[in-house]
Amino acid sequence: MSGPGPDAVAPARVSFAEAVAYWLKVGFVSFGGPAGQIAIMHADLVERKRWISERRFLHALNYCMVLPGPEAQQLATYIGWLMHRTWGGIVAGGLFVLPSLFILAGLTWVYLRYGDVPAVAGFLYGIKPAVTAIVLFAAYRIGSRALRNRLLWLVAGAAFLAIFAFGVPFPAIVAGAGAIGWLGGRLAPERFAPGGGHGAAAARRGGALIDDDTPPPAHARFRWQRLALVAAAFVVAWAGALGFLALRFGWDGALTQMGWFFTKAALVTFGGAYAVLPYVYQGAVAEHQWLTAAQMIDGLALGETTPGPLIMVVAFVGYVGGWTKALFGPDALAWAGLAGAAVATFFTFLPSFLFILAGGPLVESTHGDLRFTAPLTGITAAVVGVIVNLALFFAYHVLWPRGFDGPFEWFAALAGAAAFVALYRLRAGMIPVILASGAAGLALQLAIR
Repeated sequence: MSGPGPDAVAPARVSFAEAVAYWLKVGFVSFGGPAGQIAIMHADLVERKRWISERRFLHALNYCMVLPGPEAQQLATYIGWLMHRTWGGIVAGGLFVLPSLFILAGLTWVYLRYGDVPAVAGFLYGIKPAVTAIVLFAAYRIGSRALRNRLLWLVAGAAFLAIFAFGVPFPAIVAGAGAIGWLGGRLAPERFAPGGGHGAAAARRGGALIDDDTPPPAHARFRWQRLALVAAAFVVAWAGALGFLALRFGWDGALTQMGWFFTKAALVTFGGAYAVLPYVYQGAVAEHQWLTAAQMIDGLALGETTPGPLIMVVAFVGYVGGWTKALFGPDALAWAGLAGAAVATFFTFLPSFLFILAGGPLVESTHGDLRFTAPLTGITAAVVGVIVNLALFFAYHVLWPRGFDGPFEWFAALAGAAAFVALYRLRAGMIPVILASGAAGLALQLAIR
């Protein structure tokens, strides 16, 4: 029998600078919504770089899935924190968002100033089918590892039917899947035991820097004193920022109200951005009148086709709100918009850092504990079904943008199929696929003009 290959040894320790460079890159290429973003990190961190093992990756992901807020950004924060302490988590989570903030702010300025950007529209038109392929491929990759037996397949199928056919809210699906996992961990523990770390694929990859049996580092060990200190620091940061806005602009000022509104929105984002969009729409359009309904739809389109979490649409809302209210006078509309986008982003994502930096040590202490991992195994199976539903949702809007009564988008179908083949058969990277699809869309846009 041959010995372990050269990749069987865990990679060398990753420097903080190397990690910063990686998280910055992810911030610029994190297309595809949470499923696509998780797929990008899985391909990089688990399969290529081997910074973290499959089992530890899924353990962290399962925790993030049950939190309010963007799970992909929280997962990046968790892994960054696990590798490089508090600043590692802050940098990873921050860089996951900042490129999207500036890109979206720039596009929003063009949108408000010029109204139409055909070249950008053509590029984004090409990206949409690639995004759909990335989401579908993510369902395949996560499902091939998470659905290890028929019972987990049934959980995934039930979750798909619940959200697709009956419109069951995502939090209810998560709660039901967790309950099934809790019960299954007691009645059939072998079906819900943690998996993913010792299969053939893992053996081919070799050891990981943070492997299945790697003990949590000192900073990841749970201590009540640390929990209280982290919670207090975040309360001070939140209250200080909101208090400054209230003192500077008054409680009824647009920026202060944005800070308060998006704090509340951040705490009800169970089920992802689509679940909270009706709440944002009601508050931003109907109540505060920061933007119109048509502008909200345009902002969602921009948010779906730029890197970063879809909930980054809040930056668009904040920018348009600051611009519309002319917060700093008619000669500083762009600065007012940027201030609104920054405030909306800060208050939306601040709770996510709290959940990870405060709750991460508790999650690490449950690694390998079936009482905790069995419910999360059930949730992972359900998430596969939810991701398939998301892929079908994207496919419908990409292939029939005007509904089934409208024309079928043959270009989108061919581009999506080509993207999936490139990902599945050719093992192409996410970035080349996205860029190639966008270039094809731009070429088509130029050809028909």
